[in-house]
Amino acid sequence: MKRHPDVGRRRTVTDHSLVPPASRDSAAARPGRRRRVAKVVAAVATAIGIAVLSLASVASPAGASVGSAAAVARVATGYGHTCAVRADGTLWCWGSNYLGELGDGTTTARTSPVRIGTAASWASIDAGTSYTCAVRTDGSLWCWGNNFRGQLGDGTTTSRTAPVRVGDAGNWASVSAGDSHTCATRTDGTLWCWGFNRFAQLGIGSDVYYVTVPVQVGTATTWAGVTTGFAHTCAVRTEGTLWCWGDSTDGQLGLGGLSYRATPAQVGTATTWAGVTAGYAFTCAVRAEGTLWCWGENGYGQLGISGTHQTSPVQVGDGTTWSGVRASFDTPCAVRTDGTLWCWGNNSTGQLADGTTTHRYAPTRIGTATTWTSDFAAGYHVCGFRTDDSLWCWGNNANGQLGDNTTTQRPVPGQVTLPA
Repeated sequence: MKRHPDVGRRRTVTDHSLVPPASRDSAAARPGRRRRVAKVVAAVATAIGIAVLSLASVASPAGASVGSAAAVARVATGYGHTCAVRADGTLWCWGSNYLGELGDGTTTARTSPVRIGTAASWASIDAGTSYTCAVRTDGSLWCWGNNFRGQLGDGTTTSRTAPVRVGDAGNWASVSAGDSHTCATRTDGTLWCWGFNRFAQLGIGSDVYYVTVPVQVGTATTWAGVTTGFAHTCAVRTEGTLWCWGDSTDGQLGLGGLSYRATPAQVGTATTWAGVTAGYAFTCAVRAEGTLWCWGENGYGQLGISGTHQTSPVQVGDGTTWSGVRASFDTPCAVRTDGTLWCWGNNSTGQLADGTTTHRYAPTRIGTATTWTSDFAAGYHVCGFRTDDSLWCWGNNANGQLGDNTTTQRPVPGQVTLPA
């Protein structure tokens, strides 16, 4: 992956205590990593004091469509922070707050949930590496935190410690926050992106370096859901087709090659894609028949298979009961129709909850519970809701992102107490 000149500057403002020692190993040592990519990533790690870091959407992912293309989430995990929307529509955040990513008007880290504002109309949320975006029930969109590349969409590059509204549109349906670019769908089926565009991840061509307000991607009105990775984006349309664009140094676009795409390009010919999620430099998706597919970089086993990177979708096992998948950084998680939750890939902070820090090349079941919903988020720490509406988190806790009033890493799920 090419290094853009702002990676080091942007990340140096992030509290490095977020990064567990196990994740600071040389990128060149990661299995399956191609040499030319490893050299660049290692150079980035040297410049910023850490190894590969980013979100999905996700992305955010950190930012994924789960179960169905239009699904939204009430819990989101950034690099070192967590946010959740209660059933009563109130918003709560905790963890790292160096750039205001919690939205409580301060830059003070929190080890337990703190309410954000007084609104009780929050509907869905997603977290970028060090910023957050959320949609309210009135269809308005709000973002806060890091804004170095205009990812908050408020027309500036000024970071915000409290939610700021993105334009005046009142028909936003879902949002995905990546590392430094954001994309969202509207109820009219249009797709909009903004923020950093060094690798054409906005889908509007490669001439613009970054934009600070939402820009429509093409003219299609059939977009159902979108997900943002570090420097690539993927989205599903209502007819079940899958489209990706941006950086493809590791094949994360699934187009069979390593060339970037400046505008949306269809992934294969299948018309049964139901949900998609983008990690750092890989992508996973589920199809309507319940199969799970991944492609892109595989240094930690994040594709759910052994071997090196893949430039086209490859099926993960032979299961047909997968109902949703989410990914961030180098760790994806997926839920099955029986209510079980499975994670794989990077396990440096115990985010796979298997009692080790061994990276896994195949889905690993999280405990014995069969009550996990499709509302979960993955990364260096993982959080998810169960059917009784209880919230559980585990993994990295260097900045209190597990919400248990400590900064102690937890290798097994622990319940988060959200204030009444």
